[in-house]
Amino acid sequence: MTRETLLAYYAQDREHTRLREGHGRLEFWRTQDVLRRVLPPAPARVLDVGGGTGVHAEWLAADGYEVELLDPVPLHVERAAELPGVTARLGDARDLPVPDGSVDAALLLGPLYHLADRADRVRALAEAHRVVRPGGVVAAATINRFAGVHDTLRTGSYFTEVERVAARSAADTGAMRSPGGFVAYFHSPEEVPVEFAEAGLGGVTQYGLEGTLWLYTPVNEWLDDPERRAQALDAQRAMESVPSLLGVSGHLLTAGLRQP
Repeated sequence: MTRETLLAYYAQDREHTRLREGHGRLEFWRTQDVLRRVLPPAPARVLDVGGGTGVHAEWLAADGYEVELLDPVPLHVERAAELPGVTARLGDARDLPVPDGSVDAALLLGPLYHLADRADRVRALAEAHRVVRPGGVVAAATINRFAGVHDTLRTGSYFTEVERVAARSAADTGAMRSPGGFVAYFHSPEEVPVEFAEAGLGGVTQYGLEGTLWLYTPVNEWLDDPERRAQALDAQRAMESVPSLLGVSGHLLTAGLRQP
């Protein structure tokens, strides 16, 4: 996704509510669950790279972390800067305006699937590696290779030719160009640890965020019911790192360490 395409897409202000409402809450709560287990305890310094309007920065700050958010979209930075305890400024994942070894953890919960060129993705991971202290955590989200096919089948839009062609193209090549203007790179799960290793990161662990839950029609009803939501999230937590199930999730969270 070029900078111009990215800015045009996010200027529609779609990101602010995507994880706060409806189906996206599953991705939000599962990301929160995993991060609360892999991040160092607060008060650690967390750099939220490509953090959007601050959906994760907000709860991280409330948990006691020192949070700085960087994002290339001015509207996102403006919204995030209004959150209590969050510092926000413009920035590019490939060239972080942050000193070496100055943060305890770096999050890339959006940049990797907006960088179509592998060299750019490795560069972003290498920058995250540079700015975390030795032993620090780098956590990155990726969209899985077959997410487009799964999602359009789930919604029924797969049976519209233009949607089907886009979803199948992403499954075949990794390049997603949706009719709605979303342009992204979709990873195969096994690609991500290789990119982490090339950036110098070790100790890699992968977590399937949504598992199969996102494909079930009544998932929103489960998320609305606190008891069922807890049970469903617990079920996915038990299966989150089973290798044969990683690719069925819409999103994958991969965590690695800067070696001492």
